Amino acid sequence: MVTRSRKLFQRVKINPPQFFALGFFVLIALGTFLLMLPFATADRHHLSFVDALFEATSAVCVTGLVVVDTQTTFTLFGQIVLLCLIQIGGLGFMTLTVFIAMLLRRTISYEERHLVKESLSQDSYEGIIRMVRFVILFTVICELLGTIILGMHWGDEFGYPKSFYYGLFHSISAFNNAGFDIMGDFSSMTAYVGDMTVNLTLTSLLILGGLGFIVVADIFQSRKTRKRLMLHTKVVLWMSALLIVGGTILIFLLEYGNPDTIGNLPWKDKLLASYFHGVVPRTAGFNSLNTADLTLGSQLVTMALMFIGGGTGGTAGGIKVTTFAILLFAVWALIKGKQEVNIRNRRIPGDLVFRAFSITTYSVLLVSVFVFLLAVTEKGAALNYIAFEVLSAFGTVGMTLGLTPELSEAGKILLSILMFMGRVGPITIAFALAFRIKKTAVRNPEERVIIG
Repeated sequence: MVTRSRKLFQRVKINPPQFFALGFFVLIALGTFLLMLPFATADRHHLSFVDALFEATSAVCVTGLVVVDTQTTFTLFGQIVLLCLIQIGGLGFMTLTVFIAMLLRRTISYEERHLVKESLSQDSYEGIIRMVRFVILFTVICELLGTIILGMHWGDEFGYPKSFYYGLFHSISAFNNAGFDIMGDFSSMTAYVGDMTVNLTLTSLLILGGLGFIVVADIFQSRKTRKRLMLHTKVVLWMSALLIVGGTILIFLLEYGNPDTIGNLPWKDKLLASYFHGVVPRTAGFNSLNTADLTLGSQLVTMALMFIGGGTGGTAGGIKVTTFAILLFAVWALIKGKQEVNIRNRRIPGDLVFRAFSITTYSVLLVSVFVFLLAVTEKGAALNYIAFEVLSAFGTVGMTLGLTPELSEAGKILLSILMFMGRVGPITIAFALAFRIKKTAVRNPEERVIIG
């Protein structure tokens, strides 16, 4: 028997990316309304519509760019609203919807399974419900461990139970790659530049959330059944490690003699700060160094990492590491005069290569357009500042050189639009190719690479 939801789905004829975009839009609208309520802000004077829209968009799109200080501006209610928006935006509202339906023992419809399959970048309906359970369980465990570690560590500084609330807030923000903090005065984690516990806990959460649930689930499954890791998992792990190590080394070398960043720090803190800054641009928004004091070279490295982003099917943004990997191997194949792109002796279908180039082209054009638009609206701002904020918004990173809080109303609206487009745009572009990709994709799941 065809359910009412299926009839509605068929009548409206809305495809999954359009549904996700609509869902994000509704969440942003709801978040904007809640953040404008008088009791959401500490001074009881509601935020302006533009500021509330910007904050809600940043939370739902798990970006972390802010135009007001989170700690001093919002009450506990306002901060909890932000946390809920971050959690829903990071995991995906369809994943949470299906999980709630499971708790209520309600039958999961075909449309719901289809939407979850698309949101988690799965290639079949098999194991969708099991995957939802894993995503929720893994998320809860990671965020709970982060809360306990940070809560215990901050106990002497903030007192109990406030320290556990701080631990919960920053654990959720870190795992979902949002980068929101409640340390006050836009300082993020600069006070903990040499704190091993804070740095390693936050970066571990960032990495686990940014790898993608597909990768984490495959690692657990391979250890349980002793099967080989999928090619997608291997590519994500290798590229993530390469980008983290490369970013750490470059930041260390470029900032080694900079007295405004790590120049005056002891060796241990130099390495820790470099590692932290090598991780967070993909795509978190925390910072233990004042980004405005970074050398121009470090700013360029940071912008490149923000553009690449994290893994598919996780909480990170950017064009994704698998897309970047396919681009690199495609260029290498061109240099060697080969007609096919191969990764670890496995041929990558031409449609996937085309999809990777399409997503990257779309992203470059989008970033370029918004750099131009902000150069018009933010007269007098340096080009590197504008480019940095635009890439941070597009990659849903949240790092800033200090320009975002000073943006004009038009600039705030533009970045809000870009955060939204950066979150849902590449998926929408790729959807036009989805059916053709399914026809040409390799049958062995161990040999597939997932991008988008």
